Amino acid sequence: MKPLVAVLLAAAGMAFAQQAPSKLPPVKFTDTTLDNGLRVIIAEDHFAPVYGIAVSYKVGSRDERQGRTGFAHLFEHMMFKGSENVGAGEHFYLVFTKGGSMNGTTNTDRTVYFEVMPKNQLDLGLFMEADRMHSLAITKDNLENQRQAVKEERRLGVDNQPYGQTFEKMDELVYDNFAYHHSVIGSMADLDAASVEDVQQFFKTYYAPNNAVLSLAGDLDTKETLAKVKKYFGGIPRQEAPKPVDLTEPEKKEERRFKIDDKLARVPRIDIDYRIPAVTDADGLALSVATSILGGGQSSRLYQKLVKEKEVAVQVGCIVDGRAGPSKFQVIAIVRPGKNPQEVESLITEEIAKLNAEPVTDKELQRARTGLRRGMVSSRESVLNTAITLADSTALFNDPNRINTAFEKRMAVTAADIQKAAQKYLRTANRVVVVTVPAGAAPAAPPAPKQDK
Repeated sequence: MKPLVAVLLAAAGMAFAQQAPSKLPPVKFTDTTLDNGLRVIIAEDHFAPVYGIAVSYKVGSRDERQGRTGFAHLFEHMMFKGSENVGAGEHFYLVFTKGGSMNGTTNTDRTVYFEVMPKNQLDLGLFMEADRMHSLAITKDNLENQRQAVKEERRLGVDNQPYGQTFEKMDELVYDNFAYHHSVIGSMADLDAASVEDVQQFFKTYYAPNNAVLSLAGDLDTKETLAKVKKYFGGIPRQEAPKPVDLTEPEKKEERRFKIDDKLARVPRIDIDYRIPAVTDADGLALSVATSILGGGQSSRLYQKLVKEKEVAVQVGCIVDGRAGPSKFQVIAIVRPGKNPQEVESLITEEIAKLNAEPVTDKELQRARTGLRRGMVSSRESVLNTAITLADSTALFNDPNRINTAFEKRMAVTAADIQKAAQKYLRTANRVVVVTVPAGAAPAAPPAPKQDK
């Protein structure tokens, strides 16, 4: 017989589940474009006396040209080296001493800078972001300093890391178009070749108000905040709009394979990627839900099969590398010591084939939806996440309301949607397989690819 407390808690949980709203409340925001082209998104949230600010520039590694890679990421560093009214290192000092936090990040499609500050520091946050948008200090010394910082970051995060080469090789094989074919961090040779004039031109082209989105979320008054935005950013002149980047890719006709002998790796690793549509595409949304079922956590198909049942892998996962253009459906498995990488790859192939052959179960789909809801609720707890999501959605997709619609679209994905998308994109001819093995390990003959039915 169950204890009375357990019975009451179970009943309360059932009642809560029945009463829980089917949809999350929408994020409310205003959307204004200044005369100089700067798009401003403001979302009031009075839960805590703080605000988040994000400036998303429409520039990523996709905007670089051959021989000048790594510029977008280099600028992520340069933007903290001072401007006309803020000295080198002062941006960090001013934010941290006021109880805030800050950072920046670059990917293939955009570069975003952000802070979380107490509500009484609104002027400071706006002033610093406007000052470096208007008058970044681009000097020979600053360039050389940050060039060396980026090169050291590459050594630490890529060249001297186990499986560091794997990520770059994957992009080279998945993509043929140069926009996504090269890595975000760029090459040492290209970083060495960058001149002050190159960097100044890059700044003028991409770091203009008409190529950026400013988003603020938190304990703000919208009318007052917009007036201050105009005060600090309104006088920054617009520039000629950059040319759009062609992200189209030719259809892949056959599987591509590569083997890496990695002197830093201690156990083999299997990477299997499929090129899929952009994250806004219906099939892209369906496949993003499929990752949860196939390789999202310990209850997923791949974990149960490879780690728990067969004990041939110590870790396995599946994610979508979502991009504004063609994206990647990725499966990554770390092979258990002493086990055969070929067996791991074959088991993954079998699970992909099952995803194509029959619909996922209602139980699996419900578990995926529960995970989606949990993730969305968690993201709403932070004004910074809200600010960044609004800024990126506007910069990349011209759709700030995507913060409200993307979740609901994923929740609406059906088993038939997943099977249809899997059959279309998770095919042998559309996949790339990279096997990374410890240097000196006995070579394993790659298995013959299974033919699509």
